[in-house]
Amino acid sequence: MSNPFSLNGQTILVTGASSGIGRQIAISVSQMGGRLVIAGRNAERLQQTLERLSGEGHQAIQGDLATPEGRERLIAACPPLNGLVNNAGTALLRPFKFTDDERLENLFDINFFAPFKLTRDLVKKKKILPGASIVFISSIAPLVGTAGLSAYSSTKAAINGLTRTLSRELVSSKIRVNAISPGMVKTEMADQLENIIDSELAAADTARYPLGYGEPEDVANATVFLLSPASRWITGINLIADGGLL
Repeated sequence: MSNPFSLNGQTILVTGASSGIGRQIAISVSQMGGRLVIAGRNAERLQQTLERLSGEGHQAIQGDLATPEGRERLIAACPPLNGLVNNAGTALLRPFKFTDDERLENLFDINFFAPFKLTRDLVKKKKILPGASIVFISSIAPLVGTAGLSAYSSTKAAINGLTRTLSRELVSSKIRVNAISPGMVKTEMADQLENIIDSELAAADTARYPLGYGEPEDVANATVFLLSPASRWITGINLIADGGLL
């Protein structure tokens, strides 16, 4: 019996692959036989990810996907894709009334407009093959309503809306579109957030998770599932991966 989770022969683009969840997604995809195109802004860290991938034939493309030049360079270098993981993003912990226009617009540029425009242009240039799988890495933030995350939550709520609608628009090409909404995962980004809040508050937040904070592998495994033939009958969902928080 063939392995329904195998990604042998599949070419997958993972954005934001230079660290954290994106790095582990790339590693896990390669371990399942996928051939990777990895993208990120930090060339040195992107190279470190590339060196940790299993198998051969992978490529790394450095660039800022929030800029037209960065997206165009990546799209031009991409072979036809069987999968796309829109993972690149950033966080902002700031009270609503102190969220200035510059920070708000930068957050939407990175978290929403970049993946929207990248996916749109890959589809228009027929770089995403029929039968492919698109996965957006979202967040449980819009579902929880944590104080200080109004701007960040808004960008991820927009991703959730895009996922649902795009799944309908691409279904005629048998292209599946899904999202994963993780809770708190032990990454560099999570460490930065914890460093700017009170230690007692951080401990209290950890206690809210029945299964504790997640590891990057937890999100990567869910991503492999949604990329693989094992999920061939699933599209338009937002998979909650939060250790039992909600």
